Amino acid sequence: MFKNLFKRKNKEDKSKEKEERKVVTEEIERDELGTKVDERERLDIKEESNLSFFDKLKVGLDKTRKGMTEKIDAILKSYGKVDEELFDDLEEILVTADIGINTTMEIIDRLRDRVKVEKVTEPDRVKGLLKEEIKEIMKEARKENSLSIEPLPVVILVVGVNGAGKTTTIGKLSYNLKNEGKKVIIAAGDTFRAAAIEQLEEWSNRSGADFISHREGSDPAAVIFDGIQAAKARKADVLICDTAGRLHNKKNLMNELNKIFRVVDREYPEAQKEVLLVLDATTGQNAISQAKVFKEVCDITGVVLTKLDGTAKGGVVIALQSELGLPVKLVGIGEKIDDLQEFNVDDFVEAIFN
Repeated sequence: MFKNLFKRKNKEDKSKEKEERKVVTEEIERDELGTKVDERERLDIKEESNLSFFDKLKVGLDKTRKGMTEKIDAILKSYGKVDEELFDDLEEILVTADIGINTTMEIIDRLRDRVKVEKVTEPDRVKGLLKEEIKEIMKEARKENSLSIEPLPVVILVVGVNGAGKTTTIGKLSYNLKNEGKKVIIAAGDTFRAAAIEQLEEWSNRSGADFISHREGSDPAAVIFDGIQAAKARKADVLICDTAGRLHNKKNLMNELNKIFRVVDREYPEAQKEVLLVLDATTGQNAISQAKVFKEVCDITGVVLTKLDGTAKGGVVIALQSELGLPVKLVGIGEKIDDLQEFNVDDFVEAIFN
C-alpha cells in the first residue's frame, strides 16, 4: 500500500541533484514572470486587522487544517481499534500535508511506540498523542524561534528566491519594528530588478523607515556598504538588507552573498546578525529544496514562511524545523500589513489541531 513510498527513500537521496535542477528551473520561470510577481507584491499593502494572533493563525491555517486534521479525524472515526493499517493511513495523510517522508516516518514511529507503551486501544486517543509528538519533534531542534534583535544594533539580511515574498516581508517587518519604537533603515540590495527597488521604497514610505538604494545593476555589496554607513551615522537600531533572489547558478549566488556578508562583518562587527530565508509555503516540498540550496551557501539563522494562509501545505513548517534544523521565526498569515507574526510552535500545532 502506501508503505511502498517509504521503501523508495533511497531513490529520493540519489535524486538530490535532480531536485536542485528543478528548483533552478522554477526560479528561472519566476524571473521570467518578472513584473507580474512584482505587481502582486505591490498590491500586498492593506490595513491592519483586529483579530488576535492566535485567531489569525487559526484562520490562516484553515486549508492546512482541512487537508490534514479533518482527514485524521475521519480516519480515526472509521477504525474500531488501533492497528498497523491505521498507522499506514496516518502516514499517508502527513506526507500529503507536505510534512515530508523522513519527518513523517519519525513521527509515526514515535506514535507507534507511545501507543504500545501506554497500551492505547481506542483510536480517538491517538489524535492527542500525535499532536504531542509533532510538538516534541519540532522543539527538539533546540533552535530559537524568536528574532534576535537584542542587543542593538542588528543587521537583518533577507535571502530567498524571487516571488517568495521577500519584498513584502521586508516591508511588513520594518512596519512591525517601527511600531516597537525601533529606528529602521532598509537597504535595497537586490539591484537586478528595478521593480524590487521601487517596491521597497514604497514599503519604506509606508512603514516610516529610511531607505538606501543605488541604480539598477549596481553592485549589491556597495548598497549594503552605504546602508551600514547610514545606519552608523543615523544611529539606527535595525538595518534590513534585501538581496538578489537568483538561483540560476549556485556558485554565483554563493559569491554574491559571501561578498555581502564580508562587507557586513568588516564594516559593522558590533552589530548582531540575522540571516532570514524567505520561503513560499504554497510551494510545499519545493520550499524544502530551496532551503537546502540556501543552507549550503550561507548560514541561515531563521526562516520566514509566507502565504501560509493560502495553502493546505502548512505541514512544510514541521519538516523545515525538524528535518533541516532551521527555526521558523516569522509566518505570513494574511495580506494585511500586520499579518507577519512571530512563530510559536505550540500555537501553530494547536491552531492546526483545534
